[in-house]
Amino acid sequence: MRNARRINRQRNQRTNPAGFSLIELVIVVVIIAIIGAIAIPRLSRGAAGAADSSLVGNLRVLRSAIDLYASEHGGTFPTAANIATQLTQYSNDLGNTSATKSAVFIYGPYLRTIPGLPVGAKKGQNGIAATTGATVGWLYDATNGTIRANTTDSSPIEADAKGTMYSSY
Repeated sequence: MRNARRINRQRNQRTNPAGFSLIELVIVVVIIAIIGAIAIPRLSRGAAGAADSSLVGNLRVLRSAIDLYASEHGGTFPTAANIATQLTQYSNDLGNTSATKSAVFIYGPYLRTIPGLPVGAKKGQNGIAATTGATVGWLYDATNGTIRANTTDSSPIEADAKGTMYSSY
């Protein structure tokens, strides 16, 4: 009986060798290549999509702060010259600002800090002005309270994957 078991074990070892055949390894490599070809482009677009989403979020926060300022100041929008301080410090009815809250400076602050521009050639700049400049990330129109990204160049880095200019967000 023992000899029969030993013979069967020897036959199984010859007919079922341990390890993978070359064909099995090639199939695995091809499958990994296909998965990589699908996943890598999607991951690289994810970073660009995140920056686009960040821009939309920053604009939403800035626009909400401007609208809240206007509602508490009788419909008057922050001035182009002082918008950063008017949104990040306490203010009175006339829009004058103070770093500390008092009986006179009762409104705000509406933002802790002005967010930096997350896209384009001026990425990281957080200045707000009526006209473009080296440190201006956001362009602001005090007459109607609109704010937009300072990305006026027509280069590809100033547009999203669909070709929509960031300045039109």
